Amino acid sequence: MSEDDGDATSQVAEVTPEVAMPPRDPGKPFVVGIDRDAVLRRREVVRTVERRGAWVTAALGVVGIAAAVYALVAFRGSGMWPFALLLILAMVPLVLSTVMVYRLQAERQEWYDANELPPVAMRISVKGLELACDGAAYPVVLPWATVRGFTQHKLLGQYMLDLALVRGVGATTAGVRGLDQPSVRSVVKPNPLLRPTGMFLVKALDQPVHVIDEAMKHFSNGTAGVLR
Repeated sequence: MSEDDGDATSQVAEVTPEVAMPPRDPGKPFVVGIDRDAVLRRREVVRTVERRGAWVTAALGVVGIAAAVYALVAFRGSGMWPFALLLILAMVPLVLSTVMVYRLQAERQEWYDANELPPVAMRISVKGLELACDGAAYPVVLPWATVRGFTQHKLLGQYMLDLALVRGVGATTAGVRGLDQPSVRSVVKPNPLLRPTGMFLVKALDQPVHVIDEAMKHFSNGTAGVLR
């Protein structure tokens, strides 16, 4: 091999990104880090989308309530009041969801201001998953018997990983910790009035999805992985 060929090979080696492989030592966890800048950009996107969705929902609720009130006044004595009341009852949760979004965002921002972004997104080990959910005060801990892995899907133009739990698993399940935090509930089991935002932005993780999938299958003995 010529000297030029050797230099070219070394240059290729220098620019090739390092991808950690799942450790074969069962006592050593596989750690997935976070790209800080990507997470901060994602926070702003989520905030904007949540507020836009909240105001659209509130507008629909207000229009529905106004129509019901108009019907009660304009058609007084026609027997339409039960339907108008039902319409009002159906629209009230839409208006309340706007309040819920702003309340959740205020709590989230308060936590952001008081805490630094954790450098690690998740730790995968023989014990299970430890997840640093954005906005949560402490990590979510899940034994392998309680989790099926992650689902990958596209949301707001970007690929996300969402947590997939075994049916019936909740915050009070033995060995589970952290699912009862508001910021976790908003992504793991989102309120039907709120739009889910995803747990992890794929491009913000320092390991590719297929490596995370391999690590989960390795440590869980094949019971968990990335579901597509």
